[in-house]
Amino acid sequence: MEVGRRFTMAFAAIAALGAAAGCSAGQGAGADHAQGRKGLAAPRVPNRPVRLIGDGSTANTGPQPAQPVARRLKPGQAPPQFVVFSWDGAGEDSQKLFSRFRRVGRKYHATMTYFLSGVYLLPESKRNLYDPPRRTRGASDIGFNDIRGVQATVRELRGAWLDGNEIGTHFNGHFCGANGVGTWTTEEWRSEIRQAVAFVKNWKTNTGLRQEEPLPFDYGTELVGGRAPCLEGQRNLIPAAKSMGFRYDASSPGGRQVWPRKTDGVWDFPLQEIPMPGRAFEALSMDYNFLANQSGTTQGDPARHKAWGGQMRSGVLSAFRRAYHGNRAPLFIGNHFESWNGGAYMDAVEGAIADICPRKEVRCVSFKQLADWLDAQDPEVLERLGRLEVGERPERGWADYLAPAPPSPAATRPTVRPAEPPLPEPLARSGPSGSSPSDRTTEFRREVE
Repeated sequence: MEVGRRFTMAFAAIAALGAAAGCSAGQGAGADHAQGRKGLAAPRVPNRPVRLIGDGSTANTGPQPAQPVARRLKPGQAPPQFVVFSWDGAGEDSQKLFSRFRRVGRKYHATMTYFLSGVYLLPESKRNLYDPPRRTRGASDIGFNDIRGVQATVRELRGAWLDGNEIGTHFNGHFCGANGVGTWTTEEWRSEIRQAVAFVKNWKTNTGLRQEEPLPFDYGTELVGGRAPCLEGQRNLIPAAKSMGFRYDASSPGGRQVWPRKTDGVWDFPLQEIPMPGRAFEALSMDYNFLANQSGTTQGDPARHKAWGGQMRSGVLSAFRRAYHGNRAPLFIGNHFESWNGGAYMDAVEGAIADICPRKEVRCVSFKQLADWLDAQDPEVLERLGRLEVGERPERGWADYLAPAPPSPAATRPTVRPAEPPLPEPLARSGPSGSSPSDRTTEFRREVE
């Protein structure tokens, strides 16, 4: 199939859409929190020891709750169908979409990855604390936040982590195009990552919200992956990410629905080409890319909103069925907390989660949980899975395809001991009779498990 306008192409029209890489330009995560709306309350975990870190913005409270155990597939066992729903620039504002999808995740037993933009925990008054690469100090293409916005976002981050979700990073200022993230060096990416972590670990100092509860995790150790703005700059990002403990990167555009591989030791989890029903091409698996191929604007014809949302939902479900009944490759869906085209894409994603996640042999997980599972598998099994093409199911079934490899001929050939030369007859010797050579054929056996 011909691939439709790709993610990077879609954002060529970003100025006309008044957004930066799918995020509303100049609108922080909580720009209109003046009325103080409530979100989903964070679950409380009783009797967890709390060890505050630094200024108390974060804390070590022990292992994250609600984490699945990554088990190695048994010989011949079919792999689960993994589906990862992820969110770029996660923050809670007046739309309350973060809290909405926390409820959705809990209802359908789905954990997700929330990629936090670090500047969403930095109030406008402290913008000069951000020193972005190749931009003036205090610059940001997605703005900053207000105090209420930081407070609401922290509340949702706290609850999301306790629900079992992953908090990744969408980095900070969301700079795309000329002199944007695609031009950054590895050292500039390291600076961006360090600052993203610092804004999370010092949100109390930067906001003055000293009495608020801390985030219940150490972001410096919990952070193991991210997605770059506009899917640009991965080449120099991966060495930086690897050096700072990242286990995966989700910044690659144009991936196919095949089993993922590592790039320089880091799992590469790309957005994928998925069907766009009614069109002769496939689109990247993100809400914004459906928008770019439908309306080309965030506020298209209201009469078509429902149809556009239905098209995205059908595309996601078609991609799911292609994998579920085929090669079982993980499906990656990317989204933004935005009400574009009347919220059509939010409804589409919720509908897809409701349809997909309760199904048998399906696991809706975070990228981190997927990486845990992949790292637990036999490398030979992963290599075999990686041979399967998009939608390709093993011809003779999973039990045959993932059966233990037969031993090599060298391993099955019986060991033949070289013939020993016959012992010479004892020589006549003087002295006492009855002496003879000792038995030289004694063998020592070992138990074989």
